[in-house]
Amino acid sequence: MPEIPGARTGDEPLVIREATVADVATGTLTESQTLVIADGVIQEVGASPAVPSAAREISAGGRVVIPGLVDAHVHVLAGTADLFRQAEESPFYVGAQGSQVMRSMLARGFTTVRDVGGADHGVSRAVAEGLWEGPRVVFGGRALSPTGGHGDGRAPSRFATDDTCCDIGLVCDGEPEVRRAARHQLRTGAHHVKVMLSGGVASPTDRVDSVQFSDAEISAVVDEAQAANRYVAGHAYTARAVNRGLRLGVRSIEHGNLIDDESVELFRAHDAYLVPTLVTYDRLKAEGAAAGLPRASQEKVDVVLEAGLRALERAWRGGVNIVFGTDLLGAMHPHQSAEFRIRAEVMPARDVLLSATVTAARLLGMEGQIGVIAPGAAADLLVVDGDPLEDAAVLADPSRHLRTVVQAGRVVSSSLP
Repeated sequence: MPEIPGARTGDEPLVIREATVADVATGTLTESQTLVIADGVIQEVGASPAVPSAAREISAGGRVVIPGLVDAHVHVLAGTADLFRQAEESPFYVGAQGSQVMRSMLARGFTTVRDVGGADHGVSRAVAEGLWEGPRVVFGGRALSPTGGHGDGRAPSRFATDDTCCDIGLVCDGEPEVRRAARHQLRTGAHHVKVMLSGGVASPTDRVDSVQFSDAEISAVVDEAQAANRYVAGHAYTARAVNRGLRLGVRSIEHGNLIDDESVELFRAHDAYLVPTLVTYDRLKAEGAAAGLPRASQEKVDVVLEAGLRALERAWRGGVNIVFGTDLLGAMHPHQSAEFRIRAEVMPARDVLLSATVTAARLLGMEGQIGVIAPGAAADLLVVDGDPLEDAAVLADPSRHLRTVVQAGRVVSSSLP
């Protein structure tokens, strides 16, 4: 098994006793278990494993222990909802905001996140080396956008482009430019390459129902990602944009609020993944203006808000690989856990938890490393009051139900003896 990113050696061994261990894949609980952890990895799980003499011990008191959560659609550096204005800020200031965002994510039980626009190798490394406290960051660098697309933040009256370090997008046009842009992201260690397949809410000049990039441009990015044993994530809302991306080899679709029955068939045929982000529209509607979302973007929210839940139900009933994502910005980050409550309106609690553990790990190429409680996996663990396999509210309200957070074998927080 490859080395688990963020695992640290040298920390004292940890033992969690009297645990009810959740197997999310099978939807079962096993009571009276002891977990033995060393070097950031789960060593043993059982009724009476051998315990190191110099270990720190915690009693779960019969509470449920689940794998650390994965949020597969975040922007950890998004300190404001006006991402294009943020691109003009000092990178030191943006990084300071991001460190606070990530610390709070970890406190809510998210031990791994996939950043789909903005974070780079420096952010990932800062967390891995313990310089910043936060979830393990699987990053894609800057998202690729055509001129006038979802990653182009220029107002209609502006013609010059700036290549700023804090911009979430990179404007590129034509096959040679998109190949070079994809190769640049991959050169920096990106785990995926994101492309804008349709218009979006936060961008000032494109329509949500537009399609972006040509077939040849998308295929070029897919070709470069596959050559590097990586994959392409595609921002898309409408069935037209989603279906086109899936046919051309895009592996994960971000948002997908307006998918149709053909979309479901294509997801299944290509074993692709859907990453809905429902809570962001709920909060953009309620708080977008106060969080800095420009007026033009506020007017786009209604287009995708109502359709999102119906799309999620369509995908779930159709057997699509569904992954947990939130896409929150600025002051809206604290609502991250509310995504569990929203999804539970149309999905069973266990399937919602699957989307934030087992299925998310498979999308990230970390199956068996995260999202599971088993020997050899990362010791990313949560101790909760209640059974999240039956009640999604357990995860939707971490301030009430989350008792302990362990990341890579280190106790981040705990209210247990």
